[in-house]
Amino acid sequence: MIDTGDLRKGLTLEMNGELVRVVDFQHVKQGRGSAFVRLSLRNLRTGAITQQTFQAGSKFTPVRLERQRVQYLYNDEGQYHFMDVDTFEQFALDKETLGDAVYYLIENETIDLLTHNGQPIDVELPVTVNLRVEQTEPGVRGDTASGGSKPARLETGLTINVPLFINEGDVVTVDTRTGEYLGRVN
Repeated sequence: MIDTGDLRKGLTLEMNGELVRVVDFQHVKQGRGSAFVRLSLRNLRTGAITQQTFQAGSKFTPVRLERQRVQYLYNDEGQYHFMDVDTFEQFALDKETLGDAVYYLIENETIDLLTHNGQPIDVELPVTVNLRVEQTEPGVRGDTASGGSKPARLETGLTINVPLFINEGDVVTVDTRTGEYLGRVN
């Protein structure tokens, strides 16, 4: 068992018979009354995110997940196909299980698959990925006094804001945790 002081982002817990991952947490100490913790939790089976509040000192049951190196192969009608790099066994996960991770999957890239009791639960992505810009408006010089931005659709279908100098065909680095533009790859 762990208490509220040991909570961190990415930690997987068992609550009410469901596996949940801590998406965000906030320790709050009010002027009066006791401290509490506000958690954003993502249900690993349904993908639903809920907000819950707990008193400081509450106990939680951590869950141990096994890691497995897999290679992303392709997607087919909402099914995302992977191959275990050690056994070459292939399997598919649906879009609901993967959630927003589908926007950062690049064919033939190797990632970590998290399993619990042999069941695939989630994937762990690298912190950054490089993706090609498929569609964006041309930037017009002089639109802003200091660096502006415009929307760009990337090769995986993700739409992010990029600086005006980014053109179609450019490769950009994206933070997989926030979905933000980090830079252009030369």
